[in-house]
Amino acid sequence: MKIILTHEVSGLGAAGDVVDVKDGYARNYLVPRKLAIRWTKGGEKDVEQIRRARKIHEIQTIEQANQVKAQLEGVKVRLAVRSGDAGRLFGSVTPADIASAIKAAGGPEVDKRRIELGAPIKTLGAHETSVRLHPEVAAKVNLEVVAG
Repeated sequence: MKIILTHEVSGLGAAGDVVDVKDGYARNYLVPRKLAIRWTKGGEKDVEQIRRARKIHEIQTIEQANQVKAQLEGVKVRLAVRSGDAGRLFGSVTPADIASAIKAAGGPEVDKRRIELGAPIKTLGAHETSVRLHPEVAAKVNLEVVAG
């Protein structure tokens, strides 16, 4: 099935790309989560609009990405969450939580979809996450999760 991606999907493409995927993947995962729309001849107008919006919001050059990377790596990010006696969290830390903590710490605004967690963060302490700023540039963010 041919679809138009409306958001970046890891391993598949960026917003505005037209890709072929299996019918079930599109019907059961991508379309219900609003990550893609079905391709139609009239959808070509949507592709151009999505690509223009993506150009405005994305980091254009590697130099810009390196500047944002320097800002991110210079910020000390602390995130206060509810936890139990043994240091285990009630739930886990989400990419949206990390994005808001970076903004609150004085860092640049980061899209939550660009934050990559290796494993779910479910304990207090220091953790490292990665932020994809550009296809060739990723910033490491040191996150300190404290009881709050």
